[in-house]
Amino acid sequence: MNEHESSTTPITMTASSQRQREAGRIGWILLWLLGIPIPVLLALFLLRGCT
Repeated sequence: MNEHESSTTPITMTASSQRQREAGRIGWILLWLLGIPIPVLLALFLLRGCT
């Protein structure tokens, strides 16, 4: 590995994890817009392990 490859790897992983978090947020918002009450969403979030 050269220096260029090792310096770009964390950036790529960060961008990927950022997209996953954004997709997760959109999913929760869509569930809320479909009419699922916030306490139910909160319970589901806690049961999932807050990841």
